[in-house]
Amino acid sequence: MNEIGRDLTELTDAESLALLASVSLGRIVFTMRALPTVRPVGHILDDGQIVIRSHLGAMIVSPGDANSGAVVAYEADDLDPVRRLGWGVSITGTARILRNTAQVERYRRRLSPWVNHSTDDIIAIHPELINGFRLTVQGQPEEL
Repeated sequence: MNEIGRDLTELTDAESLALLASVSLGRIVFTMRALPTVRPVGHILDDGQIVIRSHLGAMIVSPGDANSGAVVAYEADDLDPVRRLGWGVSITGTARILRNTAQVERYRRRLSPWVNHSTDDIIAIHPELINGFRLTVQGQPEEL
């Protein structure tokens, strides 16, 4: 393989959120039994929040976190493992299970579940730290 140089560009919060909104799959990182756990989930970006649908609601946001929320990380990317080009976005924020019936129904219509379970929670993640990067061929303009 011919090795090419790459540029790593840090993205703004707005650029990072726009890229996150352009894909429908990411990974949520949460604490389970005092250890970090990662699960793939579908998402949408709505009103500046990442919204996911998961049967893991009680594990991600424990009953003790119901009012304050649980600190989680969320990551999505579009990376080409052969060319080693693309982008990645990671967010750290507070996750809360949504209880408003109208909101829950609206998001259930917009988010298709990957698996069917009897408990199907809608979780909103409010971003507090946003980190994004883009890998491009060295010296070539970035794709937006």
